[in-house]
Amino acid sequence: MIERLLDIYSEEVPAFLYEIADSPQMQRLRGIGMNCGCEYTSFPLFKGLEPYSRFTHSVGVGAIVWNFTMDPKQAIAGLLHDVASPAFAHVIDFMKGDYLVQESTEERTAAIIASSSQICEVLALLGLSIGQVADYHLYPVADNDTPHLSADRLEYTMGNILNYRFGTLDDVARIYGNLVVGENAEGEVELCFTDREIAEEFAFKALECGRIYVCDADRYSMQLLSEIVRNAILRGTVSENLLYTTENQVIAALSSDAEGKADWEKFRILGAILKTEDPSGDYPVRQISAKKRYIDPYVEGLGRVTEFSPGFKTAVREFLEEDFRYGIKGAAVDIL
Repeated sequence: MIERLLDIYSEEVPAFLYEIADSPQMQRLRGIGMNCGCEYTSFPLFKGLEPYSRFTHSVGVGAIVWNFTMDPKQAIAGLLHDVASPAFAHVIDFMKGDYLVQESTEERTAAIIASSSQICEVLALLGLSIGQVADYHLYPVADNDTPHLSADRLEYTMGNILNYRFGTLDDVARIYGNLVVGENAEGEVELCFTDREIAEEFAFKALECGRIYVCDADRYSMQLLSEIVRNAILRGTVSENLLYTTENQVIAALSSDAEGKADWEKFRILGAILKTEDPSGDYPVRQISAKKRYIDPYVEGLGRVTEFSPGFKTAVREFLEEDFRYGIKGAAVDIL
């Protein structure tokens, strides 16, 4: 189902995007998931998800940017924005203490692009430099400040609306078909809606996705996995460079000694969360903050959804006020 989103995003994807996507640096992202390791646990919320890779997401972002700009440099920047994503993606932000900003995983983007003769050849043919495509933050259609709508936020929201069953492919197509490139109240270029009801529908669906991104199960899984990876690095069974291969390769390294194998198996059977300060048991108690993601899209002639939808404004306020200063710990579910 998720793979079919590309047909919605753009009637035609230019050959140069496929040529870049075919590079080994981009193909690696087929082995990096969008759910930051949560799909390896036994939580019912994550076990039934359709496979959704950083590669699929990246191609989708490139197609969206191309559809709305027809600008090669912007579309390529969108395509390459996750090329430096490590295994388990934002779990590594947790490991590095960057879980509230989640930008530490972008550190190697320019270097990885430069290391690819295939990508550099395509750029040269188009007369583009690495600097023009290594930072998608330069292009507001590709990326902008939260809670505005950009191609990156739009793509993973559309994918997760499908994956979490908050809507159908027809719903996604209808929402996408209402978008245009416009100018917001600050005079900035942004993906904007033209219909208030469709914008409000999308905003609520995106907020439902945002609640999953910071739910107890998600936060705890990412924190626990970050500790498992950090410990493996300290033991020498996983290296920083290995994180920039695929998740299967990192999992194999994690499981290569007795301690790592036990840690990984304990992570795999993680399937319930307890709110408690009791430190007893097999799983540690943690208080875990998180980056709260929501989208407040702009509607031409009306402003942002929070400006005309009291219900959405209240829902966002309640979401942002949710306090994570409580202890949680995991519990195992037998998957054998």
